[in-house]
Amino acid sequence: MKSGSAIDGAPRGTALARFRGRIEGIVQGVGFRPFVHGLATRLGLSGWVRNDPRGVDLEVEGARAALEEFRRRVVAEPPPLAVVASARWEEIEPLGESSGFAILQSASGDRTAWISPDVAVCDDCLREMRDPSDRRYRYPFINCTNCGPRYTILVEIPYDRDRTTMRVFRMCERCRAEYEDPRDRRFHAQPISCWDCGPRLALLDSSGRALDAEDPVREAARLLVEGRILALRGLGGFHLACDARNEDAVRTLRRRKSREEKPFAVMVGSVAEARYIAEISEAEESLLTSRERPIVLLKKLRGEERLAGSIAPRSRFHGVMLAYTPLHFLLIEEARAPLVMTSGNVTDEPIATGNEEALSRLAGIADFFLVHDREIHIRTDDSVARVSGADTRLLRRSRGYVPRPVGLPIRVTEPVLAVGAELKNAIALARAGASDPSRGEAFLSHHIGDLKTPAAFGAFRQAISHLSRVLEIEPRIVACDLHPDYLSTRWAREESSLPAIEVQHHHAHAAACLAENGRAGPVLALTLDGVGLGPDGTIWGCELLVAEFAGARRLARLEHVRMPGGDAASAEPRRMAAAWASSIWGEDFERRVVRLFEFCTREEAAFWAEMARRGVNSPLASSAGRLFDAAACIAGLRGRNAYEGQAACELEGVADASERSAYPCRVEREGELFVIRGSDLLEALAEDVLRGSETGTVAARFHNGLAEGLLRSAELAREATGLRTVALSGGVFQNALLSERLSERLLRAGFEVLAHRLVPANDGGLALGQAAVAAARLLGGRA
Repeated sequence: MKSGSAIDGAPRGTALARFRGRIEGIVQGVGFRPFVHGLATRLGLSGWVRNDPRGVDLEVEGARAALEEFRRRVVAEPPPLAVVASARWEEIEPLGESSGFAILQSASGDRTAWISPDVAVCDDCLREMRDPSDRRYRYPFINCTNCGPRYTILVEIPYDRDRTTMRVFRMCERCRAEYEDPRDRRFHAQPISCWDCGPRLALLDSSGRALDAEDPVREAARLLVEGRILALRGLGGFHLACDARNEDAVRTLRRRKSREEKPFAVMVGSVAEARYIAEISEAEESLLTSRERPIVLLKKLRGEERLAGSIAPRSRFHGVMLAYTPLHFLLIEEARAPLVMTSGNVTDEPIATGNEEALSRLAGIADFFLVHDREIHIRTDDSVARVSGADTRLLRRSRGYVPRPVGLPIRVTEPVLAVGAELKNAIALARAGASDPSRGEAFLSHHIGDLKTPAAFGAFRQAISHLSRVLEIEPRIVACDLHPDYLSTRWAREESSLPAIEVQHHHAHAAACLAENGRAGPVLALTLDGVGLGPDGTIWGCELLVAEFAGARRLARLEHVRMPGGDAASAEPRRMAAAWASSIWGEDFERRVVRLFEFCTREEAAFWAEMARRGVNSPLASSAGRLFDAAACIAGLRGRNAYEGQAACELEGVADASERSAYPCRVEREGELFVIRGSDLLEALAEDVLRGSETGTVAARFHNGLAEGLLRSAELAREATGLRTVALSGGVFQNALLSERLSERLLRAGFEVLAHRLVPANDGGLALGQAAVAAARLLGGRA
């Protein structure tokens, strides 16, 4: 065979052979080169391996049978943190080498390598950290090739120490020996360090003065148990921590952080400790203990509440995560208590990352600061997930998952920057696949949040700059939302200097679901959320589309109702209750929705109803989110939201999962569209409330009735189009009860159901859909 020819299987009969290989995927910073070195050495092969900007490059020489074994095992048995996306091999002329196998210095060039996310500390490192005889006993930055920081310390690729924030720490002789020994677990572990040469902790008061503490962790734990609030510099930013059992401490943290009711996350040290406060299924335990270590929504234990009641008021769930850094483990083990561990920020601002920044921004919240001198290059919040049925659903995709790419089943001819929406913002960069140019790959950023404050908008700009730089992707097109007032859209139009492609909000939701499921469409797409601007100028939020990447058209929607006060109605479910009640019962509405008046006066309700009737500052909406708000208010749950989606979350939370009956929900043709009668659901709910039915019963019947209405709309759309696949997207599908009840019905009716697992169904996944739509338009609609 000629030198350089590609092969699928090696020919037999040659004593010596040599192969050049290229391995792409997450193969840097995860022990892949040491793995290759060890495998080649054990098989008696010679050659070399190195990182390059596209992945791992290698040449290997030896007996053909050993080479074939090597090629098989490189793909089939990679290290635990590695992801092999592709492996390509060429046979080349043997060199007659017998000098063993070497790891070479990284090469430079065009960069397409995947970057590893940050990874929870491994069991081997924890054992060493707890061993008094080990030289890294109680060292809060212990790590090895199989664990530790990656993305948050990365300045540029390839992932080598001098390209991370660890470059300022010169390795001591013992760390250097481990780093250079291919047989050692810390061989080429870039954050390697120890007490002699690595980052150090300090405990400060709120003025920034260092406390004279022999063991800063032990002293910080003592302060937490006393009821103090601690700002802790973690992996991707600061946490604010307090004793999760101490009601006064939790209430103080709420007041200082301006976080009225939104639940706090709780960190524990083990699954056993998590079981002490919540119910945990096998699937939830697997998610809790995964290397990503997200916050997992778990049902509170029935009966006695074992944490402060104000951690998650009016919720059936606790957000629980296991400790994932050595520092977290040390702190929890010293405190011997579950700890509130929430983002180190004031509500609506990005988390603090630098020590000086934290002292400036958090001094009014934290009593003490546990800091260190390893810089965080990019802020990264904790991820949030829940288990729905047998599947994991990401509610916030950030630490542990980012920047792992998502494949696009479409060719990307020009690099695309997608800038997401206004809320739950995350951006994405898309490019042609390095190993398969006929397909694309999209890299979503960490969770940025709501672009409401200058600090948040600054974090948005930083994310664009950082992700573009470390991936060396220079976008040629920017994709954005249709809404002209979104700050992300304004940036795309006014600041980016790139040609902009505007993508309607719900088309982007549908495209995101298609993309992560490897489909190009067309499919039927049910997109349910709070607010998205439709091309007709109304507020969309419960739509059935025929969707593909190249375009989408609407076949069905929720019944229109007006939103009194516009955006104010999103924060006040009582406004939506008044608007819906007025549209259903006219002037007689006040006696039909008696529980509304637990949250407002009759004069206020009449005023909002009149606003809606006259269309004064009251846009038309087909929003499922606002329908849930009205239902929650009429059921007597709440009239104001302290955080986005609170009323809907509480309506799901109180629903009796054993209740299978459903309120009626007609679907009728209105012009060219089918219209889902949300008024049917609210009328039946209000009557049930007047009859004195349990809140859990009416909440469940509402969910079941909406699922029936959505099913009927899909059946009518199938009759009209012949399409039998339904994609479910939008923030409302974070509601596990609705998702499960609707999916059950769709599957029984013969539909294939596509749902989100890799990216959030909410606006955190929107940039993925925007990127896919932009790529399709650049192709002229050819997927």
